[in-house]
Amino acid sequence: MMIRLLFFAHLGEQVGERQVTWPHVPDTVGKLKEEVEARYGLPLDRVMTAVNEEYARDDAPLQPGDTVAFIPPVSGG
Repeated sequence: MMIRLLFFAHLGEQVGERQVTWPHVPDTVGKLKEEVEARYGLPLDRVMTAVNEEYARDDAPLQPGDTVAFIPPVSGG
């Protein structure tokens, strides 16, 4: 089973794709963030995470078929 990852703004540029299919389902959002950081070298500690279009904390569980979005902080000006 898999999950779909969405990378917004500069994160998509760093990964080279805006959408990625992740080959397995980690137990939690936090574990997924660790795996994504290790694979792509992205610092995700300040990035908001949404699961199925709802913001989620690092301890939120993941299920097969989920869509996880990584949204970097937005700076105003």
